Amino acid sequence: MKNLKLWTFMTAALMSSTAQASSVYVREIKVDGLERVEPETVMSYVDVKKGSIISQSRLDTSLKQLYATGLFNDVRLDVQENGLLLIKVVENPVISKVLFDGNDKVDDSMLESEVRLTPRSMYSRSKVQEDVQRIIDLYKRTGRYAVVVEPQIIKRDQNRVDLIFNIDEGPLATIDKINFIGNVHYSDDDLQEEIMSKESRWYRIFSSAENYDAEKTNYDKELLRRFYYRRGYADFNVKSAIAELSPDKKSFVLTFVVDEAGRYKVNSVNITSEIAEVNVDDYQDELELESGDWYNSELVDKTITALTDALGRKGFAFVDVEPVLNKDTTNNKIDVTFNIREGSRVFVDRINITGNTRTHDEVIRREFRIEEGDAFNASKIRDSRRNVENLDYFSKVDIETEAKDDNKADINVKVEEKSTGYFNVGVGYSTVNGALVRAGVVENNFRGVGQRLGVDASVSQRAQEYDLSFTEPYFLDRRLRAGFDLFRSETDYQDEGSYDSETTGGRLRLGWNYTDDLSQQVRYTLRQDKISNVDEDASIYIKEEEGSYSDSSVGQTLVYDKRDSALNPKEGYFLSFGNDVAGVGGDEKYLKFDAKAYQYFTLADYYTFKFFINGGYITGYNGQDVRLSNRYYLGGSTLRGFDVAGIGARDKYTDDALGGNWMLYSGAESIFPIGLDEIGLKGRTFVDVGMLGKPDYMDSRYVEYSSSPRVSVGFGFQWLSPMGQIDIDFGFPIVKEDYDETQIFRLNFGTRL
Repeated sequence: MKNLKLWTFMTAALMSSTAQASSVYVREIKVDGLERVEPETVMSYVDVKKGSIISQSRLDTSLKQLYATGLFNDVRLDVQENGLLLIKVVENPVISKVLFDGNDKVDDSMLESEVRLTPRSMYSRSKVQEDVQRIIDLYKRTGRYAVVVEPQIIKRDQNRVDLIFNIDEGPLATIDKINFIGNVHYSDDDLQEEIMSKESRWYRIFSSAENYDAEKTNYDKELLRRFYYRRGYADFNVKSAIAELSPDKKSFVLTFVVDEAGRYKVNSVNITSEIAEVNVDDYQDELELESGDWYNSELVDKTITALTDALGRKGFAFVDVEPVLNKDTTNNKIDVTFNIREGSRVFVDRINITGNTRTHDEVIRREFRIEEGDAFNASKIRDSRRNVENLDYFSKVDIETEAKDDNKADINVKVEEKSTGYFNVGVGYSTVNGALVRAGVVENNFRGVGQRLGVDASVSQRAQEYDLSFTEPYFLDRRLRAGFDLFRSETDYQDEGSYDSETTGGRLRLGWNYTDDLSQQVRYTLRQDKISNVDEDASIYIKEEEGSYSDSSVGQTLVYDKRDSALNPKEGYFLSFGNDVAGVGGDEKYLKFDAKAYQYFTLADYYTFKFFINGGYITGYNGQDVRLSNRYYLGGSTLRGFDVAGIGARDKYTDDALGGNWMLYSGAESIFPIGLDEIGLKGRTFVDVGMLGKPDYMDSRYVEYSSSPRVSVGFGFQWLSPMGQIDIDFGFPIVKEDYDETQIFRLNFGTRL
C-alpha cells in the first residue's frame, strides 16, 4: 500500500510536466531546495543530461533513483517549455541522537546493535519502520510477543532530529496449554514430563520453562523422538508442532501432532566389518542389545560407543560404526546390524565453546569424550552432546563441526543457559507429622562450576528437620562426587514411645560410577542422638536410654540402576546394598546391613506395576546393645495400614514401641491413570507385607513380640503437586497381632522409590 501511494504521487508529479516531454530538449537543469547535499550528487542520480530529449521513461527512472537514495523526503521534476528541467527537493533531516525509552528487559546496547539508523545518518520513514520491526523481532526472540514500539521525532535546528523509540515491552508470552494429538500408548502427562516446555502454573514463577521459545519447541520435538526411540517405537515421528498465539499476544497454545506407529522388538543383533583386519567375533561382548529386547536407540548409541572404544584400543583410531536397521513391519521385529568401516583421517584442532556467560568452560569440557588433538570421532561427539545436555544447565546445546586445512576440524559448541536454581515452599497436613510447613532452595550449578548446594527446612507439629548439603561432582578433577551434609532433627515420639528424640550431625560423602548403571558411594557420619522428655510412665527400656550418645560410623552403598527413569520409572529394576560400621570413636558400636530391590514393568502402556523388597539387619558388638535411635521400625509410610512404629516389640504395660534388630518389608503396587493426568494425579492399589525382628533384650514378662508377617491391602492416590509428591492411602490390615497399632487413612508428603 505504501509503495502504491508513492507511485501514485510520482505519477501525478510527472503528468503535468511531461505531457509534451517527448518534443522538448533539455537546455538547462537546475536543482532547488538543497541544504547539505551537493548539486553534483543530485545530478549523478538523474538520467537526463543537457542536450538530450526528455522522455517519460528517463524522468521516471530519475525520480525513482533520487527517492532510493534516502536523502530526500520529497522530489519533484518540473519541465518548462523553454527546455528548463527544474528539480525541487526537500532533504530528509539528519538524525542527531537515537534513544530508547521504556526498555527494562533489553538493554540499550543490544537495541543499538539491532537497529540500522545511527546518529549522523539520514532520517526516513521507511527506515524507521524497518528498525521498528527489527526491535519487535528482537523482543519476540526473548519471548515478548505483546511488545509495542512507537517511533517519535523531536525536531532540532539545522534540519536535525532526535529519534526516540518508545517501547512497551509487555509480559513474557507464557504457554497456556500443551496438547498432544496422536499419542495412544503414552498419556499427555507422560509426554509433558519429557519436554522442556511447560504449561504456565503459579508455582513456576522462578522457572523459564513456561515461557514460549520457538527454538525450545524444536528441541522438544527431538526430546519426544528420543523418548519413543528408547521404548521401541523406531518409526515414531513428530508430524508438526504448532504454536498458536492468543489474541492479546500474551500466551501460546502448543500442539504436537505425533505418529507413534509400531513398537519393535529386536529379532537379531549382528556386527559386520568392511575392514579386513577386524574380526567381528572379538567384539560380540560390546553389544548392549539382545534378541527379544524392545528396540532402544539409547542402547544402540551405547553399543556404537563401546565398539568405537574397543576398536580404538586395538589400534583402529579412524573408524565409523553405523547402525543398519531392517524392520519387519508386519511382525514388529527389527534386525540391528552394526557395520564397521574406515573413517576420515581427521584430527580435532580446537573445541570452541560460546554462549556460557555463567557456566565455566571447564564444566562443559569435562563432559566431552573427545579432546583437542584426538582423532575425530562422530560417536564420541554425540556422546559428548548427550553428556552436556544431561547436566540440565542449558536450554539448548548445538555442536557443529568446522572443517579446516591439514586434515583438522574444529568442534564449535554453542549453549544457551537456563535457570538452575529451584525454590520450593509448601504447607500441608500429614497424618504422620500433623500440620507442616516446608521450604527449600537448591542450586544445581553453584558459582557456575557445576556444584550442587541445597538448604531445606521442614517444621510440623511433631517434627522439625533442617538440612544443608553440598556436592562437588568432579572432586580432584576426576569423576568423583564428593560432598557433605549437615542435619538436625527434633521428633516427638510421645505417642509411640513416650519420649522425644534429637539428632544433630554431619556426613562426608564420596561417590563414583563403574558404568552408567553401576555406582558406589562411601561415607563417614558423625552424629549425636539424644533421648529426652521421657515420660515417668514410659517403658523401663526407654528410661534406661535417656541421655545423649555419639555415633561415629563409616559405610558404603553399591547401586545398580536399570530403570528407564529415576523420577517416574515404568520399566527396569533397581538394586542396592549398603552396610555401616559404628565404633570408629563415639559411644555406639554396631554393624548394619541394608538391601533393596525394585522391579518395574508396564502393561498396555498405562498400567505400571512395582514389586519391591527391602531388608535390613543391625547388631551390636563388644557386648553393646543396639539403641532405640538405630533400630528398625515399620508402619506409616512403610507398611501402609499400620501406624508409625505400629508393629514389632511393644512394652506390655506402657504400650511403647521398642523397634527391632532386623526388618523385612515387601509388596506389590499398581499405578494407573484416573483421567486426571493433567494435574499429575494417579491412582494405585497395593499389597504390603512386613516383618520386624526382636530387639536385643527379650523378656516375655514385659514385652509382647511376634516376628510373624503382617499383611495389608489398600488403594490410594499419588499426586505430583507443586509442593512435591503427596501420597494418599487407605490401608486395611488383613494379618496382624492384637497389640499392633493400625492406621486406615494416611496422608503424607515425600517421594518414595
